[in-house]
Amino acid sequence: MKIFTSRLLSDVALTHAFTCKKNNNLAFHVGDNEDHVISNHKALALSLKYSYNNLIHMKQIHSNKVVRVNTEYSFLTPIECDAIITNQTNTPLMVMTADCTPVLLYDKNTHAIAAVHAGRAGAFQNIIKNSIALMTEQFNSKSENIIAVLGPSICQHCYEVNEKIYEEAKHWGYSSSVKHKNNAFFLHVNQILMQQLQECGITKPHIEVMEHCTSCENETFFSYRADGGITGRQAGIIMLRP
Repeated sequence: MKIFTSRLLSDVALTHAFTCKKNNNLAFHVGDNEDHVISNHKALALSLKYSYNNLIHMKQIHSNKVVRVNTEYSFLTPIECDAIITNQTNTPLMVMTADCTPVLLYDKNTHAIAAVHAGRAGAFQNIIKNSIALMTEQFNSKSENIIAVLGPSICQHCYEVNEKIYEEAKHWGYSSSVKHKNNAFFLHVNQILMQQLQECGITKPHIEVMEHCTSCENETFFSYRADGGITGRQAGIIMLRP
């Protein structure tokens, strides 16, 4: 089973991974057979040594809503939001993507974690700030102790947007994240996320950007753009070990 791992998270007491096409589709909402999706989850859980029934994933809605996970949630009851946080051990959190940026957060002092779905909408609405704010409120996290990893996502070269989205980027103060070339606009979502992480007090040595473009490397990753809008979802997973 092929997975990608973070340099910054490799030496801490947690399980994490970023999956790809070789792990097969993990989303229930893309027209795949439900039994096949469950089998894919079971195989991934076995590989990463967690119980798939304990996995918490989301019904992602391109918002900036963040939810603290508690015992009322389970694999069969995904949460309608775009970021989830916990300090519970043996509770894997999952974010699913197919061009958007999966962000994993870990507070090395309070041992709190987050899985964040940061696409264009989430970036413009600063879901990063909301996630860190809730970790601070719920777990007394401090930004200087948080590690942030941005997983495989679409690169600026592949992410062409229209002028309306460029105007939206300007409205939110992110015009520098858009390149204008040959009457086309190209958005750099990870540049926005990097800026937001640093504005929240997370230092550059604690931020890792995995340099894999889901569109450029479409043979390896699901990509909504490269696959013409019909595709599966890979995932970022993070779980605290006892």
